[in-house]
Amino acid sequence: MNIDKFKFTSFFLVCCVAVFGSLQVCYGKDKLNIVTTTTTLESIAEAVGGNYVSVISLGRGDEDPHFIAAKPSFMMKAKKADLFIRIGLELEIGYEGLILQGARNPKIQLGMPGHLDASDGIFRLEVPVRRIDRSLGDVHPLGNPHYWLDPYNGRIMAKNICNRFKELDPAHSADYDRNLAFFLLKIDSAMFGPKLTEAVGGEKLWELLLNGQLDNFLSEKSLSLDGWLAKMKPFKNAKIVTYHRSWSYFANRFGLIVADELEPKPSIPPTPSHVLQVMETMKADQVKVILMEPFYERQSVNSVADKTGAKVLVVPNAPNEQVKDYIAMFDNIVTKLTEALSQG
Repeated sequence: MNIDKFKFTSFFLVCCVAVFGSLQVCYGKDKLNIVTTTTTLESIAEAVGGNYVSVISLGRGDEDPHFIAAKPSFMMKAKKADLFIRIGLELEIGYEGLILQGARNPKIQLGMPGHLDASDGIFRLEVPVRRIDRSLGDVHPLGNPHYWLDPYNGRIMAKNICNRFKELDPAHSADYDRNLAFFLLKIDSAMFGPKLTEAVGGEKLWELLLNGQLDNFLSEKSLSLDGWLAKMKPFKNAKIVTYHRSWSYFANRFGLIVADELEPKPSIPPTPSHVLQVMETMKADQVKVILMEPFYERQSVNSVADKTGAKVLVVPNAPNEQVKDYIAMFDNIVTKLTEALSQG
């Protein structure tokens, strides 16, 4: 071979390798490809994964997570995934199986390292103690699946995701741990206030709260509470009505009482007789706020509000275009709800 031609060919091959390598970095080929079922999982996964993951949510933040369609485009996204993350507790029972089957990706099937149920170890509410059937509505046998609306469960979800990232990508374990620590600090600071979190530590504050000892501890130490918990504290035991049984975890964590729901049974549309019953309850208990997500119908809600004088408060229960991430979602809910309860 002509020596000049050989040099040119070698130089060309080196350039191709260099360009291809840069394209890998540019287009994220060196990242873990993550598919989540909801934007809540997407937000947490992005926070924990940082620069080492590329995350896509199948569902939008403004749609009902129970009823996401099993689109062929979703199957194609799942086909390329290194990890598929679900909420679990059968929230995705209507579409997850179809998407996983259509993806034909052995890495993300149930029981494989590439499939993660984020509900592992979370604090659960409304776990049925008797046999259930469809006559009870959309009741989940493993418990209420809207557990992400408790920031304590958000911490557990983040830890679960971090552990799986480290299993799939051990080379960046230290980075995932650092990202997790920063995310937990953000939740804890938002929940208890930055100064209190710095002085006591988030883990300790959660331990005190869960054991019912936080108020006594703060009093003994002459420390001040701030954040979401402080904002919600004046409204402890306040009664609200919700559209769907999706606010149980939020109400439990912040001391609210859900007096009734517009749905007579989970995912069963309001009936005239049940709407009348809800209005009677609201009048008797002086309920002044109806809390609901943006994807439910408003006709029956507005009718109840008109006849009871209650305020209809529509807030997203997942990150969306207006509420960019998991922390901002809680900021939005707490701010609007405390304003509404104050007016009531």
